[in-house]
Amino acid sequence: MSHQRTVYLIDDDAAMRRSLAAQLAGDGMDVWPFASGAEFIAMIGHLRPSCILLDMEMPHIGGLDVLAELVRLDVDWPVIALSSRGELRVAVDAMKLGALDFLEKPLQREPLEQALDFAWATLERSLEAGLARQEAQARVARLTRREADIALALMRGMANKSAAHELGISVRTVEMHRAHILEKLGVKSLAEAAVLMSQAGLGFARGDDPHFRRRFALQAGVGRKASPFAAGARSSGGGAFLKEAPRREPAQRALFLAR
Repeated sequence: MSHQRTVYLIDDDAAMRRSLAAQLAGDGMDVWPFASGAEFIAMIGHLRPSCILLDMEMPHIGGLDVLAELVRLDVDWPVIALSSRGELRVAVDAMKLGALDFLEKPLQREPLEQALDFAWATLERSLEAGLARQEAQARVARLTRREADIALALMRGMANKSAAHELGISVRTVEMHRAHILEKLGVKSLAEAAVLMSQAGLGFARGDDPHFRRRFALQAGVGRKASPFAAGARSSGGGAFLKEAPRREPAQRALFLAR
């Protein structure tokens, strides 16, 4: 695995933290203990993606509050919820807010190891997908606004002549820009370009919004010196022709609600 097996352990019970941290450290894991959800949230901007063991029954800021804050911050690191009560309602609420698994205390070694193995595998896939997404976004951001206009028209299935008529330009101009679009995106066909844009988080849908070209340019961030996706920026528009693809796979992040 490409990243170190770090675990963020969030539990207000000092004895539990010491015992579980010692057990996990003995299994070769790097354990970072936190005495409260507030302490963890305050540090999250300085932490690298990893797995989280989260007690659900902490005072003041409980486990559900921490999960809700992770959703707000769009932090989708795998979370294993822990509870000494085992209440079904709490388990369901935790899963709805993104918990990957739910374990009852006292923790049994085998179920915990299995949950952590699954969590790290999930994180690995998420990190790999994130890197692919960033690369695709950077390539899409190379397009100029005019190229974005033409790309969107062509990917809607329009012929060169129809795209030229709609955009008020010559067929030759469309053909020239089409070649530039494929070159900038590093693909050989419009079908590959569509796949790349889907990887970047952009998907096409039907609609009759007369401002679709402007929406495309704003959402794709084309024609800018720096990619707006570099910091994981999301569109706030949700135009008729261009919709942001979901960031999470439902099967992996069951019921998770993927900035």
